[in-house]
Amino acid sequence: GPGLGVRCVGAITRERLEVVREADAILREEFAANGLQGKVWQYFTIVPDFKSVGVNEKGERTEGYLVVLRAVNTRDAMTATVPEIPFALLQKITDRITHEVKGVNRVAFDLTPKPTGTIEWE
Repeated sequence: GPGLGVRCVGAITRERLEVVREADAILREEFAANGLQGKVWQYFTIVPDFKSVGVNEKGERTEGYLVVLRAVNTRDAMTATVPEIPFALLQKITDRITHEVKGVNRVAFDLTPKPTGTIEWE
């Protein structure tokens, strides 16, 4: 598959590459621990080239990265569906990424099938 650079939508920086690498490792670890390897055709994280406004535990405003989780099933890569991922698992992955990956303050799950979207963001 494509390298991590394609998962850093926009200008590629060392910092965002590290964020996508660490977030992707958490996603893969949690999918494996929950028996989703082999049941989901492809899954990965994306880090767009913009910051998200958030708030830390002290109530202070932050600007951090958005990490998008993407998971799809397909037979031919021409069309793809988004598998149902247990909400509790998505919550756990979100909690881990926002607490373990420096600079991240928001996680989203991409529910877009192909078509209308594509599997990759770029």
